[in-house]
Amino acid sequence: MPTYSDQVRSTEFAPRLWLDLFRRARFLRPTMIRLALIMIGVGVIDALFPALNGFAVDRFVTRQSVDGLGAFAGFYLALAALQGVLIWLLVALAGRIEVGVIHRFRQDAFMHLQHLSMSYFDRTPRGWIMTRLTSDVQRLGEIVAWGLVDVAWGLAAMAATAAAMLLLDVRLALIVLTVVPPLALISVWFQRRVLTEQRHVRRLNSEISAAFNEGIVATPTTKTLVREAANLEEFSRLTGRMRGAAIRAASFSSLYLPLVILIGSVGTALAIVHGGMRVQLGTLTLGTVVAFVGYTVMFFEPVREVARVLTEFQAAQSAAERLSSLLTTAPEIVDSQAVVAKFGTVLAPQRDAWPAMHGRVTFERVSFSYSEGEPVLEDFSLDVAAGQSVALIGETGAGKSTIVNLICRFYEPAAGRILIDGVDIRERSLTWLHGHLGYVLQTPHLFRGTIRDNIRYGRLDADDEQIEQAARLVAADEVIRALEGGYARAVGEGGAGLSTGEKQLVSFARAVLADPRLFILDEATSSIDTETELRIQRATRHLLQGRTSFVIAHRLSTIRNADRILVLEHGRIVEDGRHSELMRAAGNYARLVQEQIAVV
Repeated sequence: MPTYSDQVRSTEFAPRLWLDLFRRARFLRPTMIRLALIMIGVGVIDALFPALNGFAVDRFVTRQSVDGLGAFAGFYLALAALQGVLIWLLVALAGRIEVGVIHRFRQDAFMHLQHLSMSYFDRTPRGWIMTRLTSDVQRLGEIVAWGLVDVAWGLAAMAATAAAMLLLDVRLALIVLTVVPPLALISVWFQRRVLTEQRHVRRLNSEISAAFNEGIVATPTTKTLVREAANLEEFSRLTGRMRGAAIRAASFSSLYLPLVILIGSVGTALAIVHGGMRVQLGTLTLGTVVAFVGYTVMFFEPVREVARVLTEFQAAQSAAERLSSLLTTAPEIVDSQAVVAKFGTVLAPQRDAWPAMHGRVTFERVSFSYSEGEPVLEDFSLDVAAGQSVALIGETGAGKSTIVNLICRFYEPAAGRILIDGVDIRERSLTWLHGHLGYVLQTPHLFRGTIRDNIRYGRLDADDEQIEQAARLVAADEVIRALEGGYARAVGEGGAGLSTGEKQLVSFARAVLADPRLFILDEATSSIDTETELRIQRATRHLLQGRTSFVIAHRLSTIRNADRILVLEHGRIVEDGRHSELMRAAGNYARLVQEQIAVV
């Protein structure tokens, strides 16, 4: 499995990682401070109760007197009521922190995804990304909120309890606290083991999410290949691996907490034995021993809680690492500071400063490869005049999609330059380029909503008449009105409920509504029926006039009217001309046309 984003960066607890995440949640700092103060108050009040119990034993039980018992009971009840109010406040504040952290982390992660380059999405499975924004963020929100509660309370309670024991009797307190060092050593060892197993669990959880996503998307292929049983077997192996890792992690956690309880019980036994001996010698009161027994139980209870929280922090650290890896992934293609200052960013474009685009596209000795040692283009040059329609044909791997991806600046060349209207595209903003771009894919993507909404994505300020005019221009209006609901027809995710041809017509209308200067048609008619293809061909013939367009097509009938047809072979242009010119040349293009005619 790929390890590009789940590499284990540390086998130990990483405070710096958590500090970075807490900094991202600094907008909640006032709420966190209030919560911490409340937790300190809760811990201090908890530490008062054993002292009050010891006082009651010496004052009322040993002396067999009830003098002042009413005032004592009133004070005790008032303290308990105050504790109840504080606990209500901490639950409310912790819940607010949890929701706030989840909201901010998801917002930050989704915003960061908008800036990442296309290469990130090419190499990162969607399931892995979804896991980061769902279960990983949810887990971090819970641990940040409730972990903060338990750690603040635990540390406050331990400090208050240790101080109370030392004030009551230093000697007995030091005897009881001798169990702390071995507890610390055991904690360190178990936390490391738990962290290792939890990282494995979270990594497998990502693989399962990716498998879920693939299984849903690939359902038609699965059924036609009769792979249901094989898919189930593969998925069962994957979930079985996760179950084994989760059981190992749970086993370490289940062993750790009983050991903490056992060590805490040893501390309580030491208090009873040494305290009882001193009571007999008359050097210690019975109330003090009762208070110490209460304090030992109280001291090791927050120790157990802090240990549990640290275990959960260790378990969640893999989720924190994964989210951090996403948030710290730098986009491979970014605008320079000078370009940003002049033209704005993706989320804050300065459209008034954008220069007009005429559409001349020039490649100057461009070289590019997706992976090192496997060049797709080498020293590639091309000059396309503004308004020309250019068809790209060639075998798979010839470089057709690469040329289009470089024009769109989804990738950047390793050498050479790409110019639009004589200016290096790196001197213009990504948003400026994409704002003048119309891109229609072989498999169009429609969003959940109505057909009208999907067309409006081409220009969000378009009114209904402009939307319908765009549909008429690509001969989609008649098809849309024939559907139940017409433009108000709701479509599901990915355009569910529409045929491939209907989705393609909607995507054409969306692209046309944007009124782009550059048109990219990437196998846009290869998956639709002949009637719809002819409808689109007639509509787009005049639409592309005056616009620079690049058309990738395997159906050569769709490119006969292109101004230029480029035949590519291993990243080189081997033929360049109009349909009639290339047919007279009797080269590769003529051979391909004859082969398709023969097949038909």
